[in-house]
Amino acid sequence: MEYRTLGRSGLKVSAIAMGTFSFGGEGAFAKVASQGVAEARRLVDVCIEGGVNLFDTANMYSLGRSEAILGEVLEGRRDEVLISSKARMRIGPGPNDEGASRYHIIRECERSLKRLRTDHIDIYLMHEWDGLTPLDETLAALDTLQRQGKIRYAGCSNYSGWHVMKALGIAEREKLPRFGAQQIHYTLEAREAEYELLPIAVDQGVGTMVWSPLAAGLLSGAFRRDSRPADSRQAAGWSEPPIRDEERLWRIVDCVVEIAEARDLAPAQVALAWTLSRPGVSTLVVGGLSETQFRQNIAAAELKLSADELERLNQVSRPPYLYPYWHQHNFAADRFCAADDVLHDNYRDLGLV
Repeated sequence: MEYRTLGRSGLKVSAIAMGTFSFGGEGAFAKVASQGVAEARRLVDVCIEGGVNLFDTANMYSLGRSEAILGEVLEGRRDEVLISSKARMRIGPGPNDEGASRYHIIRECERSLKRLRTDHIDIYLMHEWDGLTPLDETLAALDTLQRQGKIRYAGCSNYSGWHVMKALGIAEREKLPRFGAQQIHYTLEAREAEYELLPIAVDQGVGTMVWSPLAAGLLSGAFRRDSRPADSRQAAGWSEPPIRDEERLWRIVDCVVEIAEARDLAPAQVALAWTLSRPGVSTLVVGGLSETQFRQNIAAAELKLSADELERLNQVSRPPYLYPYWHQHNFAADRFCAADDVLHDNYRDLGLV
């Protein structure tokens, strides 16, 4: 297993983290899976044996049942691993049962600690943007939790670029905890993060944790143009992530499968290895339904794709060159920094556009 620093912190996280989205199976999460304690323990054991040191959950996964199962499974070996959890999403009918207010964050962190059977959460993430709560209130609440020893690092998830930068600016101005990590969706199929979020990761030292790096299994090789698993979450009605260009998806899948077959690899390993090769990425939060899936995914941490393979994958999945980036390509390319290159390196082969 490869271990990477989380942004500019000193924390080392495994390149593959275990996602526990499928633990519990309460409510809408039953469309994904409903792994109980025994099954979860077996899969956690496989991950720990493979060198995984980070386990990701959230207070709203199966309405807390995911955290409770993870806490039970890790009891007695909590100090050997890292836990990341999240708060912000609605978890009840009350007016304060969602959001990033001081009230909600502190209450939910304390509830998560009880379910996880621990006295601290290593990485605590704001699960979604809250435009109604001032960021200084949110960051001050995280400061309180840090000072109390209940969280080690703070972060965000599913923020836009200006949201992240506003939070970092307020943290610096008010001397409050800065977001040291962001958990985002980023895959060969969904590369929007290259416009702003990954350049921020490189420029500001924000560690990037990628959720659903196989696009809910669409990049695993199980889905083909003419073959869709009947037992998949998509077949059960799960609609995340949205696919806006299905033909483009199948072109990407075809390329992934071709590379995998040529090297006798699982397609999922190729897709994961590409994502791990990208600038600013610290860890991929990977779920799974079987020991085989987790062992294959863990092995992707050691896989290095060739320059030709990376270029083929880049070309088939390259996102549109939006404004102002095409304009910068034409007139500012001689003054790009490393953060600019996260996006613009994908278009070096182009002349004026």
